[in-house]
Amino acid sequence: MAESVTFETQPRETRGTRAARKLRKVGHVPAVIYGHKEATETIQLSLEEFEKAIRHGARVVDLKTNRGLQKVLIREIQCDYLGKEVLHIDFTRVSVDERITVNVAIELRGTAPGVNAGGVLDQPLHTLSVECLAISVPEAIRVNINDLQLGASIHVRDLVLPPDVKVMSDPDAIVVHITAPQAEAETAVAGIEGGEQAEPEVIGRQRAAEEESE
Repeated sequence: MAESVTFETQPRETRGTRAARKLRKVGHVPAVIYGHKEATETIQLSLEEFEKAIRHGARVVDLKTNRGLQKVLIREIQCDYLGKEVLHIDFTRVSVDERITVNVAIELRGTAPGVNAGGVLDQPLHTLSVECLAISVPEAIRVNINDLQLGASIHVRDLVLPPDVKVMSDPDAIVVHITAPQAEAETAVAGIEGGEQAEPEVIGRQRAAEEESE
């Protein structure tokens, strides 16, 4: 579980793209707070502090507002088309004893023997939907792959979750597996059988060299 984080906020009087751009120029990001059948609040907060908290896995945070301290879930982070700059944040009010459903990142830990044996590591699932108390959201679900052999898989049902955390994702979904490099092998065999494996590479290098000289 990530440590509790508290942000100082200020009310936001102006709206629109131009106003939001001005906020970001001075190091702030616009946001809204909603939920629990209370009025929606428009606020602004430090972008640097928010990004630092996100890097440390914060999901539920405390906001100091004109209405007092509010515990909220980071519901949505809107970024630019490159996915780098945070443009807007949506916060949802939560209670200490409230159970919520959130997506938590999956982190692989260790080195899979199957990779050392020539296999390819594939991770189809990068986040896991879980239900837990709002104050107990895991920073991440860590998966040990030190025993993962060639051809083996780890499914959602195999994961070890923190206490009182319930998985909501499909238990049969594959989180990570080690596959044989069949595609590469089939391509190599096809090239050898056709007797054309070496020549296209030579031509490719020759054309690249001619283009560089130009």
